Amino acid sequence: MGRGDKKTRKGKITRGSYGNSRPKPSKGYKPKEEGKEVKKEEKTA
Repeated sequence: MGRGDKKTRKGKITRGSYGNSRPKPSKGYKPKEEGKEVKKEEKTA
């Protein structure tokens, strides 16, 4: 059970595949970096 195992998460990452143990990331995900940039501008002003 490790990197060579097709059914484990580590094995999926090594092979670059997806499945029940490693689901694909949702398409609607966006990191919230826009809000952080605005806060930095407010602090410097």
